[in-house]
Amino acid sequence: MKKIGFLTLLIMATLLFTLAFSAAAAGPKAPAPPVVAAAPVAPAAVATPERHPHIDEALEHMRAAKHELEIAEHDFDGHRAKSVEHLDRAIHEAEICMGMH
Repeated sequence: MKKIGFLTLLIMATLLFTLAFSAAAAGPKAPAPPVVAAAPVAPAAVATPERHPHIDEALEHMRAAKHELEIAEHDFDGHRAKSVEHLDRAIHEAEICMGMH
């Protein structure tokens, strides 16, 4: 039983010395270099949003579909109005995507 206690003590001491020496070997860290503030960006340097032909085409199709629904003669139990509402939201999201809104 004494051998197990002594062995445990020896293992713990070895682990502590290993941790202590690895921390000491790392040493103090060098101070970080000072951060230089960036010059303000002129408003003219802001890039214009990139055009995406697929989104442009989708916007055209959504607007055309909305127009067709708006001129339809039948209400379809409120589904036509709900479709127009959904298209309005979809058009709005696509415009945000394109940076137009």
